[in-house]
Amino acid sequence: MSTLPLPFVHADRLPAEVRQVLRPGQALQDRSGAAHVLPSSFLRVDSWAQAVETMLTPHFRLSELIGVDVREAPLVRSFPRYVPCALVLLAAGLELFRLEVATYVHVAANGGYRSPGHALSRHASRHCWGTAANIYRIGDTSLDTREEIEKYAAIARRVIPGVWIRPFGQQDGEADDHLHIDIGYTVFDPVDGPDGSQAGEAG
Repeated sequence: MSTLPLPFVHADRLPAEVRQVLRPGQALQDRSGAAHVLPSSFLRVDSWAQAVETMLTPHFRLSELIGVDVREAPLVRSFPRYVPCALVLLAAGLELFRLEVATYVHVAANGGYRSPGHALSRHASRHCWGTAANIYRIGDTSLDTREEIEKYAAIARRVIPGVWIRPFGQQDGEADDHLHIDIGYTVFDPVDGPDGSQAGEAG
């Protein structure tokens, strides 16, 4: 896209209290102990109505990827909210998947972006990068069996470049009631802000 769908905000322009929760530029460790640096480029969302109205792709609204519950840090549940720019890359991958399955793809609450302050943000969850989605239903099909999860996992692997799928199971790092799709520790630092200014200079 030539411009971002919402105002671009670099980490150094975030309110101090927001930086404390989002921890831009800080590192989180994954399950193996490897460190990954949190995003520093964000989109500002001023209201839930704006999130509902903002189409990231022809089939995915921003609101579908930022729904959370009371386990999210209180500051991040209010507006304005700041979500990683890489969320648009996740939406692009999900759009390819949606076109292939030719029906609705339902992302769970807490199944899209979560801040590092979210109660479910253990280790370096890719949800904190805005690059992971937990899909609990496709069309009228609930993804709660090995057969259905692995069926759609195979489709996702075929159509989304570089995608990673959480394996089926009940152990830590596995999933048995949803399809976890992610595009890794991807950081999107746009070259241009919405007004054509260089990233890091837009407010």
